[in-house]
Amino acid sequence: MVFRSMLKKLGDKIDDIGDDIENFFGGEKHSHTHPGHGCHEDDSHGEYRGNRYCSFAPQSSGHAKWYVDGASYFWAVSVALEEARESIYILDWWLSPELYLRRPPARNQQYRLDTMLKAAAERGVKINVIVYKEVEQALTLNSIHTKHALEALHPNIKVFRHPDHAPNGSDLVSGFQNLNLKNGGLAKASTDVLKTLYGANDDMVLFWAHHEKLCLVDRTVAFMGGLDMCFGRWDTSSHPIADAHPGNMDDIIFPGQDYNNARIYDFEDVEKWENNKLDRTKSSRMGWSDISISLSGPIVDSLLIHFADRWNYIFTSKYTNRDIGKYQLIEAPGSHAAPSSGLLGEGEDFFSGLHSHFGRRVQHFFGGEEEQPYLAGPQPSDGAHIQLTRSACKWSAGLRTEHSIANAYIDAITNAKHFVYIENQFFITATSEEQAPVGNKIGRAIVDRIVRAHQNNEDFHVFILMPAVPAFAGDLKGEGALGTRAIMEFQYFSINRGGHSILESLRNEGVSDPHRYINFYNLRNYDRINTSAAMGQVEQNSGVQYEDARRDYDTQYQQPSDEAYNQGDGQYQRYQKAASRVTDRTWDTISAAYMDFGPDLNSLPWNGTPESELDAFVSEQLYIHTKVLIADDQLVICGSANLNDRSQLGNHDSEIAVVIEDPTPISSFMGGQPYTASAFASSLRRQLFRKHLGLLPDQRWDAADANWTPVTHELNQYDWGSPADELVRDPMDQNFRALWQNTARENTRIFSKVFHPVPNDAVRTWEDYDQFFSRHFVLPGETKEAADEAYRQGKVDYGHVVREEFPGGLGELKGWLKGIRGNLVEMPLNFLIDVPDIAEEGLSLNKLTVELYT
Repeated sequence: MVFRSMLKKLGDKIDDIGDDIENFFGGEKHSHTHPGHGCHEDDSHGEYRGNRYCSFAPQSSGHAKWYVDGASYFWAVSVALEEARESIYILDWWLSPELYLRRPPARNQQYRLDTMLKAAAERGVKINVIVYKEVEQALTLNSIHTKHALEALHPNIKVFRHPDHAPNGSDLVSGFQNLNLKNGGLAKASTDVLKTLYGANDDMVLFWAHHEKLCLVDRTVAFMGGLDMCFGRWDTSSHPIADAHPGNMDDIIFPGQDYNNARIYDFEDVEKWENNKLDRTKSSRMGWSDISISLSGPIVDSLLIHFADRWNYIFTSKYTNRDIGKYQLIEAPGSHAAPSSGLLGEGEDFFSGLHSHFGRRVQHFFGGEEEQPYLAGPQPSDGAHIQLTRSACKWSAGLRTEHSIANAYIDAITNAKHFVYIENQFFITATSEEQAPVGNKIGRAIVDRIVRAHQNNEDFHVFILMPAVPAFAGDLKGEGALGTRAIMEFQYFSINRGGHSILESLRNEGVSDPHRYINFYNLRNYDRINTSAAMGQVEQNSGVQYEDARRDYDTQYQQPSDEAYNQGDGQYQRYQKAASRVTDRTWDTISAAYMDFGPDLNSLPWNGTPESELDAFVSEQLYIHTKVLIADDQLVICGSANLNDRSQLGNHDSEIAVVIEDPTPISSFMGGQPYTASAFASSLRRQLFRKHLGLLPDQRWDAADANWTPVTHELNQYDWGSPADELVRDPMDQNFRALWQNTARENTRIFSKVFHPVPNDAVRTWEDYDQFFSRHFVLPGETKEAADEAYRQGKVDYGHVVREEFPGGLGELKGWLKGIRGNLVEMPLNFLIDVPDIAEEGLSLNKLTVELYT
């Protein structure tokens, strides 16, 4: 079914909406993503025409440091919070006051976020926090808990929630308080319900979210990227997804609801730690792959101005006649509203501007002959060229629409010479107006650049990594997954279906083999839950079930003090006493097995039968939450923006991202030829590639090093020239491409046999889905009676090994799993490809839902 026919079906069922849909979304049909910089001539962006990308912020400079995954990032944030003496400013979509920034929690009580903020406030630090005020019927963020919990700590802590979705005193909302719009409910809600619940401001319905992630400390160091300071985000680069510790419960890494698998259960009542329905003895967590950065130098001023814009807009909107004296305006270090040349003079191009700012080293970086290439690591530079971009508009910041992030993405893709690497939580884009309602044209930029490469016989490639499934709970075939399938359908229509997708457009424009130029990948990993015989022995000796003791641990964990763990005679304490008398050599996680220098699976101890060990292996998608683009090992775009309309159009979700071009040169290769790359971009790209290919050693959660500190302490340390680094140095080399593609293909083959995950290319119809997946697994949410009957039929819990695939038992299973390296897998582009409309009625009931999911 082509995209147009799907839209016609939608339109036929909602005649009452008609053309008013334009007004529901701000009355603005302009797509806000132009090839090149079309917005320069657009009067609606006139106030920003003097800045590159039409950003409110001019080009600036500073130092940047990357963090791959949450363990290192949150540790660095904790260092900065501990050092704060004047101010802390935080922007988050979701903020969990109880989040532990260092792990394990039992040995890091002082590093819980609320504890750290309270200590800072008591030192006299002024703390200002802005969080998204969610629609409670649709999301479980509980921002009111965040506000009340933080403001109760100390008068120096002030919290804003925004936007107010309904007019004060509205009687319309009261009838909808018990309505549940989570998962499939949102897809089926009527237009009037959505309009009423989301509310309106200045005649604009507030369907969108504040999605930025930012922490500014003492106005000198900034942390930003993809990671909110909330549950479910902390993770190491090894991504352990098992966290049962029968020998010592104080070794728990993911306490309470922080142990989450969004494919099984959503967060619920997040102010209550004990309310975690996920059984750690049966279900894995879902790993979280993400990137954030820290920044210092002049670029911090741009971020301070942006935060002050947001804070002062909310203050003037809500608090000029309310809570008088409690909140104050924030002073910004100047303004970017007027056109500014920034680093560059009038008419000066980017390269000459960099040369004048950073000195003679840049002349070599961009082709000069004054210096010889560095043979080892890079020499310190005076800093990087960095520019802040954002998505902002009237509803989010009281501003005219700005979509400089989208402009930066399109510019980076259009001007890339060798490759573009995109790692993003979503991939919803358009190549033409035929794909309406999707408006952003990043897909068009990708097609145009590949067609140009094809016509010029250039060696060019686009790598795209995204999650296999959006992180919403529910069996993909169930009614509760309507919203999930809606998003998946838009993504497949962006990639390879519907008549106007990227791959179809490339073929239509003469590129017979698009996969020569572009490929799509997901991430997946496995682990082994420690349900060894030691657990049963301790349970018998203590009279306490492990999960009961764990829930008691979580309840006590709400009290951030060491005494809470060690006093009393509760279930947790009784279990711990019995555990101290039992020896258990079984590893609590074996995620190191697929990393570099990892152990052989056959060498890992297990206390129990071979059958119990086979049943302990689990797998889950490794959820990509990253929002990053890397081009040519020279340019990085990193921030909070997803690749979809919500993040890119400017008049939907609010976002921030920085464009980083580090002139620090590193001697490298590109397509087998000597090449001078940027140290920042190249090291980040190589670190990511090595992680995905299993070419990094196991990362422990308590082994902080130089890469776990703020940029103000030291820059990234990277092992340039190591054997593993050499393997990923040249992303266009044929040997590397073979390593990348073969690893993805082999990992896909093994995971498909062992765990039968979906999506999967073996599943082209719903009948295939039942045969390949449903008949093997007991799915979360089933009644006890249904689950008991399924177990009698030989089914296993979701995410576990399909036993019938291994008549040879444990030894045969380990023989297969030993072949997995890292977590890179191919994206199943043929999943449900023979189903005309995988979203079905999930999209047909509500045209507003179409916009919300794109």
